[in-house]
Amino acid sequence: MKIDKKIIKELSDYLKEFNLTEIEITEKDTKIKVSKNNVSISNQPQVISPSSPGTSSAPIQTHNIKSGTEIKSPIIGTAYHAPEPGAKKFVEIGKKIKKGDTIMIVEAMKTMNHVPSTADGIVKEICVEDGQPVEFGQTIIILE
Repeated sequence: MKIDKKIIKELSDYLKEFNLTEIEITEKDTKIKVSKNNVSISNQPQVISPSSPGTSSAPIQTHNIKSGTEIKSPIIGTAYHAPEPGAKKFVEIGKKIKKGDTIMIVEAMKTMNHVPSTADGIVKEICVEDGQPVEFGQTIIILE
């Protein structure tokens, strides 16, 4: 089986462009799945790992190594920094917050879910843009 590197490159570009964690394409008896942590190709139920002969694509790394306390999204949805457009943001870089303070809202199925801080600290980095889609377990804020 010949692997088309252009397809893998296209799929990995889609990951970045649409902020996805994985994408999969199936054509006839070939299935290609690309994720941020690995690239896998299968012709049957078995999976060929990226280190196998014939795959020259390296695993896709999109995040830098982060230090500090990471606060992750508890649900899939759309992240908002403020309770409504034009309102004051819940947190800003350098702001001291306490465990339980609302740091963001994640909208899922027309429901606004307040995301509380899981620790005390100072906001070091806000990892998602206002209005950006987030996934379960995705880091949204890093505290010092």
